[in-house]
Amino acid sequence: MRCVIARFPFELTKGGVLETMKGVKPEPVTGDSVIIGRRHYPAKQVGQVITRQDRRDFSGGEVLRAMTRLGFTCRTLPETATLTARVVDPLQRASAMLGVPLAA
Repeated sequence: MRCVIARFPFELTKGGVLETMKGVKPEPVTGDSVIIGRRHYPAKQVGQVITRQDRRDFSGGEVLRAMTRLGFTCRTLPETATLTARVVDPLQRASAMLGVPLAA
């Protein structure tokens, strides 16, 4: 399947991606991820391995779009995780987890 990543066209297949990622140790996932086999890989790591391009040249969204089209399961970082990372007060953290704004 033809997929465009970082403005370059790539002919990718599910089998080809599986073969390319075989033996690649997954890095810790801190954002968007792709499940290949039984492993969770960061989207940027997958993009770097399959395209042989620098991670700064493409977005994680481009990789997620291509991997989803090929039939892989992709996950994005939930918004509550990014909200709670910035909040220190336990009351604010609980409020952010519930999605309810804290009343002043």
